[in-house]
Amino acid sequence: MPSILDNKNTAAPSVFLPAALLREARRQKGLPTVDVPAICVLDPDGDMVRRLRESGEAQPFKPWACYHTQLDTFTLAGQAIGLVGCAVGAPFAVLVAEQLFASGCRLLISVTSAGQITASTSPPYFVIIDRALRDEGTSYHYAAPAEYAEAQPRLVKIAADALDGTAPHVLVGATWTTDAPFRETADAIDLAKSKGVLAVEMEAAALYAFAASAKAQVLCLAHVTNTMGQAGDDFEKGEADGTRDALAVLARLVNAFRELPGHDVETLSNGDG
Repeated sequence: MPSILDNKNTAAPSVFLPAALLREARRQKGLPTVDVPAICVLDPDGDMVRRLRESGEAQPFKPWACYHTQLDTFTLAGQAIGLVGCAVGAPFAVLVAEQLFASGCRLLISVTSAGQITASTSPPYFVIIDRALRDEGTSYHYAAPAEYAEAQPRLVKIAADALDGTAPHVLVGATWTTDAPFRETADAIDLAKSKGVLAVEMEAAALYAFAASAKAQVLCLAHVTNTMGQAGDDFEKGEADGTRDALAVLARLVNAFRELPGHDVETLSNGDG
C-alpha cells in the first residue's frame, strides 16, 4: 500500500483553510473583501489569458488575494467571468479552486490541453470530461481510493446539450489525469486506451474529487491538441492558439449554466474590481 494512502480521513475537516490564507493575504496587502465573479475559468496553458490581455478585453481583478496567481476578468456572453492562467497540474489547480470558491465562485470550468489516447478524430477537438482516471496524488486527500473521479452528471449533461452539433468537434468521455506527463509510457498508454480513455491531462481527477468533497460545481474540459509529439505538426491548437474555439465553447456553456439554481443573471453579472 503506497504511503500516500496512509492516515487519510477524507471526512475530517482541514486545520488550514483557504479562507484563513485569503484573510491574511488581504491583511498584508491591504485588499478589500470582494467576491470574484460567480463563474470562473482555469486556463492552465494561459493562452486565453494572454490573448485577452493583449486585446485589452481582460483586466486584473485587483482584490484577488491569492499569493500565487493573478485573476483577470472579462465579459463573455454578457457575463463577467473570472480567469486564472497557468495553474498547471492537480495540486496547483485545486489550490486555486479552493480559494476561488472561498471567494464567491459558484461554478468553475477548467479548459486544459490534453494528449490524445484514443484516436476518435484529428486534433484539435474538445472532450467534456465525465470521469477522470486517478493517477495523481491530490485526489486521495479529498476522496477515498477509487479508480475514477466522477463529474456531476447534471453538469456534464448541460454541457453536452449546449455543445451538441457545434464546431469544433466535442466528445464526452473519460480522461487520464497524471502528475508526470513525461512518464507516459507505451504500457501506461495502452492500459488507458483499454479502459476507453480518450485523452490524458493533469488536473481533472483532483478537481472532481475536490468538487465532490466541497459540494462545489466544477466542470472540466480537455482541449485535445496533440498526440504527445508522435506526429509531425503536433500541438497545433487552431486559430489564435486555440483561443477562438475555446472562447466559443465557453460562451455556449455560460449561456447554458445560467439556468442552474443560484446562477441567475444578477448573480452572474457580479464582477466588481
